[in-house]
Amino acid sequence: MDQTDVAANALAVLNSVFGLPAFRGPQEDIVMHLAGGGNCLVLMPTGGGKSLCYQLPSLLRDGCGIVVSPLIALMRDQVAGLLEVGVKAAVLNSSLSFEEANAVEQRLLAGDLDLLYVAPERLLTPRCLGLLARAKLALFAIDEAHCVSQWGHDFRPEYIGLSVLAERFPNVPRIALTATADDLTRQEIIDRLGLDGAPSFVASFDRPNIRYEIVDKQNAKTQLEAFISQRHAGDAGIVYCLSRNKVEETAAALTKAGIPALPYHAGLDAAVRARHQDRFINEDGIVIVATIAFGMGIDKPDVRFVAHLDLPKSIEAYYQETGRAGRDGKPSDAWMAYGLADIVQQRRMIDDSNGSDAFKRVSIGKLDALVALAETAGCRRTRLLRYFGEAVADHNHKCGNCDNCLSPPNVRDGTVLAQKLLSCAYRTGQRFGAMHLIDVLIGRATERVKQFRHDQLSVYGIGADLNEKQWRAVVRQVVAQGHLQADSEAFGALKLTETARGVLKGETEVMLREETAGSSAHRGSKSKSKRGAAPSSPDTAGHAKHSGLLAALRAWRSETARKRGVPAYVVLHDATLDGIAAERPASLNQLRNISGIGDKKLEHYGDALLALVASSGD
Repeated sequence: MDQTDVAANALAVLNSVFGLPAFRGPQEDIVMHLAGGGNCLVLMPTGGGKSLCYQLPSLLRDGCGIVVSPLIALMRDQVAGLLEVGVKAAVLNSSLSFEEANAVEQRLLAGDLDLLYVAPERLLTPRCLGLLARAKLALFAIDEAHCVSQWGHDFRPEYIGLSVLAERFPNVPRIALTATADDLTRQEIIDRLGLDGAPSFVASFDRPNIRYEIVDKQNAKTQLEAFISQRHAGDAGIVYCLSRNKVEETAAALTKAGIPALPYHAGLDAAVRARHQDRFINEDGIVIVATIAFGMGIDKPDVRFVAHLDLPKSIEAYYQETGRAGRDGKPSDAWMAYGLADIVQQRRMIDDSNGSDAFKRVSIGKLDALVALAETAGCRRTRLLRYFGEAVADHNHKCGNCDNCLSPPNVRDGTVLAQKLLSCAYRTGQRFGAMHLIDVLIGRATERVKQFRHDQLSVYGIGADLNEKQWRAVVRQVVAQGHLQADSEAFGALKLTETARGVLKGETEVMLREETAGSSAHRGSKSKSKRGAAPSSPDTAGHAKHSGLLAALRAWRSETARKRGVPAYVVLHDATLDGIAAERPASLNQLRNISGIGDKKLEHYGDALLALVASSGD
């Protein structure tokens, strides 16, 4: 079969099985390369269609595609979705009994599987490697491939052993996929998985439907409650916190505020975690408050927001976590509350870790890049894209969908303010934290200020023209720019760095975002008013005239999903329901033309959907 025939066959399978009319971005090139027996590395954002890049070639090639995946939840959801469209798929992981696992193994050997999802630790056992050696294999897909990198944000030791695939199965094509990897991580993926010389397919990292917003942390829980209540009432969302205690407290506070929220962290009983995750996946409008133990591999497409109450460790982690919002392409928010304590805490965690000096240097560099994203006065999306090596020609580019573009902050020369702060830190002995320095600068004669006689210093009161909130912003930004840093040996103390000398001498200019007493509230309300002009509310203007039919379709989907024991989005995605409501198909042929309706879904649900359309009077 020549390339033209293979391409036509691929498009036919894409349409008949998955109900999709065309490929997106580099999908077609990846599918063709892998179907032809080539290896490759794929970098594609969450929601960009990575799964299709290995699912479709597995159907086009002889044998079974082996998908290495780190999470049981991901395997379960993807297999459920594949079964819905008529693909023979199964899992092989610790959730199966011996009898169940044995049955899956026999199906693999009999050639009765198109795709088999395997946990990395299971795959590396002698039994499983021996099983694969006796089976007809179409390809290996290593999902979440950044887990193989010790420099990555989510290193998993069991992924190191996957180098055995290139050694034991050199003639079986391998595809490594990830949504986040800087140059260092990409090279380690290539080295460890034996992908030297294989092409890298890099899709755009831009998620234009996600609005990025980072606010000055004041009372984080109150700010979060307001954000959800005012902009995402009734929506599904994920809130990330650094500690288990904070997860519990935040979930309780949201519940008390009338927002249905559930905690999720590694300290909870496994059955409780599973129950909370199932509710989040299967019910509408649930908010999960979690540590980073939650989320990777969660396929739920209608998460409308991801919020961070603590600073992540890196831009990769931030991008991965925020990418769980809006997988269906609809408008969604990535919101984060951030303050000086976040920088100090993350820096201390790096300094106190058992990692090598090289690891600590890389970790500090990654933290600095994230802090720069949080403090930038320019377009956040542009900075994100540049971090991942995606060129943005215009340095003054405005994306129109981040807080800085929608409500540009004022920027001013803050060199004199920085000099006052650095002088204060120096003259007080570099032994005190931010609040004490601010007390001295403002001229507040606290007991501690008087105890150390800092009210006698020349810097006492030299910053009285700014209030406490404004000085907090100055301290945060001077730390973010690297002129002050947390002293790992003195809890909370701020000390001068080498670059501080240039600032004090007037050789280094310090530009600061301007904070006023009401700036956060002002920027929030301004952003909210502009938000109305963006395509932010999927079920308002665009679908108001179809609301009755859409509600009926959603109710039918929920009941169908409950009966089949699968998440609602496995039955049909929101976008497919929207398409049905907008087009109002009157025949099976018309319904088949709706994106997301393949042959099997038409067979299973066609009559019921047409009956709903016919009975709807709106």
